[in-house]
Amino acid sequence: MTNPQDVPLPAFTEHRIQRGGGSVSVRDFAGKGPAFVVLHGFPDNSHIYDDLIPHLVSAGRRTVAIDFLGFGASDKPGGASYSFAQQLGDLEAVVEGLALGKIIPVGHDAGGPAAVNFALRRPERTAAVTLMNAFYGEAPGLKVPELIAVFSNKELKALHLHFLQSPQQLAWLLDFQRIQLQAGLTQAQKDRFSTFLFPVIVDNFRQQPSAAPAFAQMTYQFTDEVAANTARLVEFRRSDVPLLLIWGKNDPYLHFSVAEYMKSQARKGALRLVEAGHWPQIDAAAEVARIMLAEL
Repeated sequence: MTNPQDVPLPAFTEHRIQRGGGSVSVRDFAGKGPAFVVLHGFPDNSHIYDDLIPHLVSAGRRTVAIDFLGFGASDKPGGASYSFAQQLGDLEAVVEGLALGKIIPVGHDAGGPAAVNFALRRPERTAAVTLMNAFYGEAPGLKVPELIAVFSNKELKALHLHFLQSPQQLAWLLDFQRIQLQAGLTQAQKDRFSTFLFPVIVDNFRQQPSAAPAFAQMTYQFTDEVAANTARLVEFRRSDVPLLLIWGKNDPYLHFSVAEYMKSQARKGALRLVEAGHWPQIDAAAEVARIMLAEL
């Protein structure tokens, strides 16, 4: 995959890190300094950072891109149990397996909890945390896309299964969400969404084995994870690990008030708003990289 200027991704080393009944796929881009370890949400994978990575690597910074177990190029073992705790374990296994030393976890969307909770659990291994349009605990303005709202509603479990067993109806739901997520984007950003991002999401479901089981299990646990992290806010407030929030201010769901609240709860927090939607690392890759390289 390439970035919008058709600049190829830098060379990388692929690793497979064993995790229980499968292995996690990792792309390791060489560089110095605390490694940026980029974490995706649902329903995408680490390729959402492919527009950002060339900027970071060309500046000499090591960047490590993880596909959580069940997503992207990582294994999808039959009968596996996927959870936010498992994703935190994936991150820990990669940090240990690659002997990364201090890192900067970069969490987007549902990758936010793993990034923050790694910092809370392993502050000595965390130089800083970066969040992009992510969620953690309860926050004013927290609203999830309709696709996630449906799959996180435990009373609709039978409907979840019906959607996952009907490719046509799942495709309809994904297309509806695609339209909603493009609200507020420029035409160039909409074009990039259609030609690059949406195929990443669709391919996640079309590949065999599919990411659908991991997606369904993770979204089903959404409200439980938000509640668990809300209970951790006392610990979050005590953390001395710097928190940099880079937020697409045109996100129709994770409003920037979510970021403002998280900043208010952090001892060392900074917030930078960019002209972007839910995926600032795609919509404003150069600006996001400039902020990261200047402040981290």
